[in-house]
Amino acid sequence: MAKPAYWDRACGELGQADPVIGAIIARCGDAHLVSRGDPFVTLARSIVGQQISVKAAQSVWSRLEASAREVTPERLVRMRAPTLRRCGLSDRKVQYVRDLARRFRDGSVDPAQWGTLADEEIVEQLIQVRGVGRWTAEMFLIFNLQRPDVLPLDDLGVLRAVARHYGEGEDPQPPLTGAAGRQLRATAQAIGERWRPWRTVATWYLWRSLDPVPVEY
Repeated sequence: MAKPAYWDRACGELGQADPVIGAIIARCGDAHLVSRGDPFVTLARSIVGQQISVKAAQSVWSRLEASAREVTPERLVRMRAPTLRRCGLSDRKVQYVRDLARRFRDGSVDPAQWGTLADEEIVEQLIQVRGVGRWTAEMFLIFNLQRPDVLPLDDLGVLRAVARHYGEGEDPQPPLTGAAGRQLRATAQAIGERWRPWRTVATWYLWRSLDPVPVEY
């Protein structure tokens, strides 16, 4: 898969701006961010996979693909709730995927607009979908749209990496609530200012510093 056009430039500038990120980049070799899937399928899979294991999510998705024959907004809108439940979706996730499908079909979520919208405008559009929160929207910006300057401050991996590389080296434990969580997010946000306009790239390498297997979404 082709790397984003900005990737090499971003790596060079990040290495100059932040020696910590520069060292992580140097250790990671040629791996880079890749984008997979169309927007609707990517978001539908993110809903299917919420709060279950990767293996279980793949099993549910495979049954959904087999039942729908093609996972599209038009097809999912027509599928009855009992059919979706037989694929392994909970009642709540049935509501979520049908809401997503309706919004794609009626144009309230419109990928054709996204090229002219800022990141935050896309986030605001996506979080209107039931079951899509800010974290999911930010993962979509990173992995599907490959927007270059996204810093997901609610992502545990990002916060763990910041604590490890810029703090005292101890991993924070979820849930990250209260004063400690707020402080860690504030620290990550402040450090992230030196990574602009390539915070997506820095985020991706922070994940790599915790797990060498590239994340796909």
